Amino acid sequence: MTTNGRPLVNEMGDGLLEQMQRLGQAAKKAADLLGRASANSKNAALLGAAEAMRDSVEDILAANDIDFRNGQDRGLSAAMLDRLKLTPERIEGISLGLESIAALPENIGEISAEWERPNGLIIQRVRVPLGVIGIIYESRPNVTADAGGLCLKGGNAVILRGGTEAVESNTIIHSCLVAGLVSAGLPETSIQRIPTQDREAVGILLRDMAEYVDVVVPRGGKNLIARVQADARVPVMGHLEGLCHTYVHGGADLDMARAICVNAKMRRTGICGATEAILVDAAVADSHLAPIIADLIAAGCEVRGDRRTQEANSRVKPALDTDWGTEFLDAIVVVRIVEGLDEALDYIRRYGSQHTDAIVTADEKSADRFLTELDSAIVMHNASTQYADGGEFGMGAEIGIATGRIHARGPVGAEQLTSYKYVVRGTGQTRP
Repeated sequence: MTTNGRPLVNEMGDGLLEQMQRLGQAAKKAADLLGRASANSKNAALLGAAEAMRDSVEDILAANDIDFRNGQDRGLSAAMLDRLKLTPERIEGISLGLESIAALPENIGEISAEWERPNGLIIQRVRVPLGVIGIIYESRPNVTADAGGLCLKGGNAVILRGGTEAVESNTIIHSCLVAGLVSAGLPETSIQRIPTQDREAVGILLRDMAEYVDVVVPRGGKNLIARVQADARVPVMGHLEGLCHTYVHGGADLDMARAICVNAKMRRTGICGATEAILVDAAVADSHLAPIIADLIAAGCEVRGDRRTQEANSRVKPALDTDWGTEFLDAIVVVRIVEGLDEALDYIRRYGSQHTDAIVTADEKSADRFLTELDSAIVMHNASTQYADGGEFGMGAEIGIATGRIHARGPVGAEQLTSYKYVVRGTGQTRP
């Protein structure tokens, strides 16, 4: 990407601060235009990007193959490689995601509340874009399209900074987004990518661009989140690690519990909604524990557990103290026996990350207690934690799962990337 023929960021890092600021200036100008852009033009850009993705499948696969082989050489885990890997089916999924974002109702300009005061003033709360969003993410190249598309739908400009492991894939996917913008007559600087892997570029984005960037959204591991929260001089929409739990309550149907536990852990082990710990109530340990463990092992999962879990199956490995509260992002799960709902809640509060937690039970009263008393961003009853996904929530896609309490919580979709203003209409009122 260039400005007047000059690279916005050069790979050598010369004048990096100035070049990043030019990138921020361009994003600010684009955000001003996007805030006034029609829904039709934004949707046309999204549909154009989806078409460009389909036209570029072979190029995307070739770029991703480079990233994948580099990842193998760097010793990335199988789960990380799975997050990185693109296939024709996954690319089609990304394209469909862009189309589903385009199909979402337009919310910019939406009047979410309106009331009239005794003095005749009419007050409206109206939805507006956040402005310029900086997104820092790792591994998964689909985030480039999801984040760019969601920000655009919400009328925001975005500055993307993907991880080194997916740089080739991110570059070609970003070019498809730009093609969509150009085809719709929107500024190509609406979706910008920092084309350098210099870590200082991230530092500049966090520390020195408050004049241009309105909010930063980090999506990645604990180290990335910690750095962003420590260094940021702009608001951060936090996305902590996915320490998700599935609790098999004493009132759980065995067949349902078996199916949910295997799916919650093994459908895709490298996503943040994958269950990392399974808690089995002592009331059903004799009937439920052994079948659940056998199913997990048969699916290729390494099971680690407490003493009672090990006694249920000789193939269970002893859990280390550090395993409780670990986000494995791999085919590994810890299993523990708990003495009832209270102990399960205490365990999740101690070891969880307030991401997604589920209870399996036919006991509605216990389910209601779990859903009410557990303060996680997403709480579930009789469903796999793998449903912790913006697409599954009907949001088209997501940037991530926000685990904080400020501004947005849970899946961050187009609506969560907006704010509001108050519009006050009078007939000449003056305040006494």
